[in-house]
Amino acid sequence: MKQILIINGSGGVGKDTFVDLLATLTTVYHTSIVNPVKELASRVGWNGGKTERDRKFLSDMKVLIDEYNDGNYQKMAKIMNDFKNGKIDAKLLCIDMREKHQIEKAKKEFGAKAVLVTRDSVEHITSNIADAGVFDIEYDYHIENNGTLDDLLEKAKQFLSKTNIPKYKKVVYISHPF
Repeated sequence: MKQILIINGSGGVGKDTFVDLLATLTTVYHTSIVNPVKELASRVGWNGGKTERDRKFLSDMKVLIDEYNDGNYQKMAKIMNDFKNGKIDAKLLCIDMREKHQIEKAKKEFGAKAVLVTRDSVEHITSNIADAGVFDIEYDYHIENNGTLDDLLEKAKQFLSKTNIPKYKKVVYISHPF
């Protein structure tokens, strides 16, 4: 069964690590609603930083684009449609998305499930609207990333079994010397 997951959480909690671990267990296509904003920001001098100032700059730019034509969500809607229609060969589509109204829209229009990743040792970022609203959303799943990488891998395995997303089938290749 194919599934669309909206991945959210404060910066530095392990969202990408969780998705990377899922990708070791099944086929995953991972993208972010802010990727087009980052591409545009690079053209005007953003250096790829992740400081509070950088995060606010990207958030403000995304808000402007969203208010202008909802272009960021429309790009994600195309990807979700392509995934649902079999044009993306993966079992899981994972989209990093922060804004409550866009997450709710993706859940309603595409049956997406929202996943919150948290880590107690990481302070919640509130310097911009996207980060500040992380806990204002109703999530379908909560992944607590407070242990080791092996612990998170175990949670990824449990998550897949709980959501009925197929894992890779194991294939053994035997090499012959002729």
